[in-house]
Amino acid sequence: MVEITRKNIDMTWLLQQTENPATGGVAVFVGRVRDHSAGKTVEKMEYFAYEKMAITELEKIEKAARRKWPVHELVVVHRLGMQNVGEISVAIAVSCSHRAEAFEACRFIIDTLKKKVPIWKKEYGPDGTMWVDGEIPV
Repeated sequence: MVEITRKNIDMTWLLQQTENPATGGVAVFVGRVRDHSAGKTVEKMEYFAYEKMAITELEKIEKAARRKWPVHELVVVHRLGMQNVGEISVAIAVSCSHRAEAFEACRFIIDTLKKKVPIWKKEYGPDGTMWVDGEIPV
């Protein structure tokens, strides 16, 4: 399951989606807005996306992870819009029979998301605003 939302990410709900009696390990990655970037203070962050393409790319990543690892359940949620320091911008949960597979799949998902999904961010701080260079070629 993949989702793009403008609402706060509910971690209890996210973990509930990974429940499966065959699961022995659940790996979770949570990305939060931090208070600094490139030596500058960050007060808030705004996320933008080409949503239709972002969902398509997230679905491709989900399928690739399921092909590579014996995933039982998988959830990826990315939040768009304005977010304050400490708020969750992305959350991933992967359940597998064994922890190693869950960790590997989870890392693959976040690393691939950063490279391929058309989501951009703008940082706001006391020095003004700045678009953050991502790994997606422009």
